[in-house]
Amino acid sequence: MAMTIVEAGRPITGGVDTHRDVHVAAALDPLGGLLGVESFEATPIGYRSLVSWLSSFGNLTRVGVEGTGAYGAGLARFLRRVGVEVIEVDRPNRQARRHQGKSDGADAVEAARAVLSGRASGVAKTRDGQVEAIRTLLVAKRSARDARIRALNQIRHLSFTGPDELRARLKGLSSAAVAAKAARLRARRGDPVVFATTVSLATLGRRVLALDDETTRIDELLGELVATTAPNLLEIYGVGVDTAAVLLVTAGDNPERLRSEAAFAHLCGVSPVPASSGKVQRNRLNRGGDRQANQALWRIVMTRMSFDPRTRAYVDRRTKEGRSKREVIRILKRYVVREVYRQLPRA
Repeated sequence: MAMTIVEAGRPITGGVDTHRDVHVAAALDPLGGLLGVESFEATPIGYRSLVSWLSSFGNLTRVGVEGTGAYGAGLARFLRRVGVEVIEVDRPNRQARRHQGKSDGADAVEAARAVLSGRASGVAKTRDGQVEAIRTLLVAKRSARDARIRALNQIRHLSFTGPDELRARLKGLSSAAVAAKAARLRARRGDPVVFATTVSLATLGRRVLALDDETTRIDELLGELVATTAPNLLEIYGVGVDTAAVLLVTAGDNPERLRSEAAFAHLCGVSPVPASSGKVQRNRLNRGGDRQANQALWRIVMTRMSFDPRTRAYVDRRTKEGRSKREVIRILKRYVVREVYRQLPRA
């Protein structure tokens, strides 16, 4: 059997298509030649085997990983611990997929080619510090908020369609009051509809109150983490704990991966996109980027447009110049990004 001569010093680029139980890796030489494709278990032992296999072809320098924020999170952390640069690969090359078909091996090869060609160049988030802790709390808070809204809507619906005696007791109350009132209801045997509706309302009311307690606890923890991670961020006009938390999560635990303020603006979806044609020279809204960060910037801008005299004067001046409200908001978002970027923590 012929033996392959391995140049120990040559740089090797890896690519990984990640899944819940198995990761598929591909290795490329400096010229883009395919050296091999192999599967590994998505466990710490599998990660070590994957790195050993890639390193057997030469000097492993970079690895493109799909899903660094999902199935590939554990592998990305392991690669960084052993000194390998992790490049985030968003999606497979669609043109190559049309020609070659879909397979895990082909996706791994395309991930490696995206890194080698420079098509994918963004360093992945480390997800190993206080910002990752903030992200996990935001997940729980959004879940609690959505569940609270659903429970309140169900209370309203049951009070509208339920027996008249219950409807009268809950009529005209605010959201907080109706939940507290419903939680105090006591069901008594008798009419089955009244009994079942009372049980349901009391259950939903107690659920809303419990979710309020959860949210209060999460807000306390978020406030502590944000104040410790980026204290100056909260001093920016219009930036509260929630918006600061979202923007920190967008930047990640290693914001130095963002090479410039413009890169952060692009990541937030507020960098102007050229849309010129012929004699018409203009920019349009950027509909890409992190939409949660974009929404956080929108909330900051809306706060300033409502309460900040300088911003209101700026909006009036730009409007008189012929700018639309949408264009003014886009420009203001870009200005806010500049302020936020300066306050991001640095390694």
